[in-house]
Amino acid sequence: MKKYSPNPSSSGHETQSDVVIIRYGELALKSAGVRNWYEKILMNNIAAMLDSRGIPYSQIRREWGRIFIETKDARAAEAAADVFGVVSTSPALSVEPTLESAAAVCAALAKDLVLEGESFAIRARRSGTHSFSSTDIGRTCGDAVWSILEKEGKHPRVNLSSPDKEIFVEMRQNLAYVYLRTFKGVGGLPLGTQGSMVVLMSGGLDSPVAAWLMMRRGVVIIPVYCNNSPYAENAARERAFDCIRQLQKWAPGHQFKTYEIPHGPNLQAFIDLCSRKNTCLLCKRMMYREAYEVMKREGASGIITGSSLGQVASQTAANMYAEIYQLAIPIYHPLIAFDKTEIIDIARKIGTYDISSRPAGSCTAVPERPEIEANYDLIVHEERKMDIETMVSNAMKAAKIIKL
Repeated sequence: MKKYSPNPSSSGHETQSDVVIIRYGELALKSAGVRNWYEKILMNNIAAMLDSRGIPYSQIRREWGRIFIETKDARAAEAAADVFGVVSTSPALSVEPTLESAAAVCAALAKDLVLEGESFAIRARRSGTHSFSSTDIGRTCGDAVWSILEKEGKHPRVNLSSPDKEIFVEMRQNLAYVYLRTFKGVGGLPLGTQGSMVVLMSGGLDSPVAAWLMMRRGVVIIPVYCNNSPYAENAARERAFDCIRQLQKWAPGHQFKTYEIPHGPNLQAFIDLCSRKNTCLLCKRMMYREAYEVMKREGASGIITGSSLGQVASQTAANMYAEIYQLAIPIYHPLIAFDKTEIIDIARKIGTYDISSRPAGSCTAVPERPEIEANYDLIVHEERKMDIETMVSNAMKAAKIIKL
């Protein structure tokens, strides 16, 4: 899976580890009961991610403010960093929580880590009850590193502001952890903590990114593909499904339930009976109605779109209001204020960019001059020319659940 953000090594040095430290963010601010629930979900999601990549581990456990994966597989830290809710991870060596034990490991690591002419720093922190301070940890471990480097004839230098190499020590109540690397996580909230929502998935650049951002906030998505055939090519359908498959990689343990709804017949009615400039607005309003039916059927809480204000002619503020005018449907637009370049950057990082960039043709139902300043009442008047309720009902009767 492509990384949401780069995970640079603090040193470039590889060493044996027996545990991965998992740090989480805002869920630590929750009340005790909610935090306990979120942590359990996060641990389950971490286990599912490791299992999905075939990474062995003996245990996933938690202490206050941290989760630990007991494993010697170096891939575990990067895999865990891809789990929503994880802020960062570090592969570490665990030792007895004493100054002497931590200092010995730091010295052993520094022997190969710090090269001639390079400076170093010890970054220490502690939690729990100890007879020593973080400063004591840094001083004792630093002395041990200095001594081993002198014996190696490397002329050691300490630089606390901009060192060439860093060694991190986290002293906790029952164990101490020494590590060299930190991988940046995707952050957010654990997937599954915010219920589920329907996402209108077109397979273009925007909708997969919108879906991923809501997943990052803990929402399990229910993808809905409205098939515009014969006004859209089959390549558009395959592109949308491949985007869903890629998003599924970010959500092991949460199998998506994907709907395909035939939208072409309703689109034909709009073209035949209504003003052509309003086709796209009427189409989107119908998609919302269809997605709302899925939302009710699945007990979901909202509908997600990839709309971004002003990005295309149909996504003006007036049109986006017209799309929901008199529709009591909860709509979420996570990309509403994003620039296209920002959307592209995220698409690249989450692995959907190449899929969404595949040629799939354009919807041939799009009018030459689409409405950009919709008249809300006129849109409602247009819909009165048709039996909207029956159109929605027929579409849902023909809807299929697709196994991907």
